[in-house]
Amino acid sequence: MAKQKMLKFISVDRDMPEKREATLRKEDFNEIYAEFATAKAEEQASRCSQCGVPYCQSHCPLHNNIPDWLRLTAEGRLQEAYEVSQATNTFPEICGRICPQDRLCEGNCVIEQSGHGTVTIGSVEKYITDTAWENGWVLPVSPTQERSESVGIIGAGPGGLAAADHLRRAGVQVTVYDRYDRGGGLLTYGIPGFKLEKDVVMRRMDQLEKSGVEFVLNCNVGVDLSFDDIRAKHNAVLIATGVYKTRDLQAPGSGAAGIVRAIDYLTASNRKSFGDDVPEYDSGELNATGKKVVVIGGGDTAMDCVRTAIRQGADSVKCLYRRDKANMPGSQREVQNAEEEGVDFVWLSAPKGFTGDAVNGVMVQKMRLGAPDASGRSMPELIEGSDYVEEADLVVQALGFEPEDLPQLWGVDGLEVTRWGTVKADFGTGQTSLDGVFAAGDIVRGASLVVWAIRDGRDSAEAILDHLSASASVAAQ
Repeated sequence: MAKQKMLKFISVDRDMPEKREATLRKEDFNEIYAEFATAKAEEQASRCSQCGVPYCQSHCPLHNNIPDWLRLTAEGRLQEAYEVSQATNTFPEICGRICPQDRLCEGNCVIEQSGHGTVTIGSVEKYITDTAWENGWVLPVSPTQERSESVGIIGAGPGGLAAADHLRRAGVQVTVYDRYDRGGGLLTYGIPGFKLEKDVVMRRMDQLEKSGVEFVLNCNVGVDLSFDDIRAKHNAVLIATGVYKTRDLQAPGSGAAGIVRAIDYLTASNRKSFGDDVPEYDSGELNATGKKVVVIGGGDTAMDCVRTAIRQGADSVKCLYRRDKANMPGSQREVQNAEEEGVDFVWLSAPKGFTGDAVNGVMVQKMRLGAPDASGRSMPELIEGSDYVEEADLVVQALGFEPEDLPQLWGVDGLEVTRWGTVKADFGTGQTSLDGVFAAGDIVRGASLVVWAIRDGRDSAEAILDHLSASASVAAQ
C-alpha cells in the first residue's frame, strides 16, 4: 500500500521558512525569508487536509487550485505543481511573496480553524515558482496562431501585465504604455525589495518582452501621446493605470518641508536600489538616514515606509495610527516584522498639525474607539486635552491613494467615472462607457491588492477576446 502523502497536519507542525534575524535583515533590502528546501516544502505541503470544500481556494481572488498543487508538491511532482499554479495565476512567484495570505488563503485554511496551524501556502507557492524559474520551466509565451488584432494597454502594473500575458497566449498583438522608465508599476517602484526583490519583477518583464509584448515606456498619456491616438491605433484599449494620487493631510503646517508622500519616498528608495541617480535621495529630502521619522497611516504602504526608514538608518521610526492594532488595515504579519525591526507603533493617535517651517514635530491627538461605523469598524473619537508633540525630522504620509482625474488628464470625452473618481466599468468584463475601451485593477475598484489586479486583468483580457471575436464576426458579414 502506498504511503499516505497528505493529511499530515496532526503529526507535522506548521513551519515557515527561516526568517533572518531582525538585527541582520534591517541592514539591507534583501527579502527576509529564506527559501524552503525541497524536503521541507514537501513536508509542509503534506499537511494539507485536501478538503472537499477548500476555503483556501474560495477565498483566493484568483481561485487558485491550491489543494492540487500542494498535493503535487508533496509527491515531488514540482513541474506539474507549477503548471497547475500558473494556470490560474499569471505571477505566482509575486503573489507567493506579497499576498497577505494571513487574510486570504491561509487565514481561511480549515486546519487553521481546527487549531493545527495553517498550511504555509504562500511559502510553498513561492518555492514552486522559484524552482520553475531555476529549472527553465517558465518559458516565453508562444501562441499556436498569431492574430492580426492589436490591443493597447495603458499601465504596466500587475493588472496590465496580467492582461498582456493572457492576450498574448491567444495570439493577440499587445502594446503596453507606461509613464515610468521600467515596467511593473508599484511592483517595481512602490514595494520595497525586502518584500519583493526587483530581479523577480524584471525577470517577468523580460519574459513578457520575449513573448512579443511591446513596451512603450517613459510615455505619459495625454502629454507624449494622446488617448485618442492610442485608441485609433488598436482594436481595443485597456486602462490599467492604478491609483497614484496621494490622500494628503489638510492640517496646520502640512506644507512644511520634510513632509513627504509615501509614493515619492518609496520610489526614491527603490530607484536607489536599481543604482539610479536620485537627487532627492542624495540631498536627504527623501532619505531617512539619521532622522526622527514619523509615518502616518496603518495600511501596508505605511508598513513599507516604516521598514524602509529602519533600513535607511533612521534614528527612530514611529507609526501613528488612529485605531488600535486589532483594527488596522495592514497585514498583522507585516506589523510583527516591523516591531521586530525596531518600529514603535503609537496606536490610537492622529495628527492634528505640524510644527516648524522645516518640520520638527507632529502635533498628536489621542483617540479612543467608539461605536462602529457602517462597515462595522469602531470609529475613533478624540480624547480632549490629550494633545502632545512628537518630534520629527521627516514625516511620511501613507494615508492611501485615490484615482487621478483621467478624463481631464487625458482630454477624453465620454469616459464615465464614479463619484469616487474611479473609471466606471462593468463588474465582470471591465467594459467602460466607450466602445472597445476596457478598464481593470485599482482604477476601477480603488486601491486594493496586487492579486485582485491580476484577477481583474485576466478577466478583462477574456472580455477583450470576446469583443475582438464579435467585432470580427460583424466585419465578416
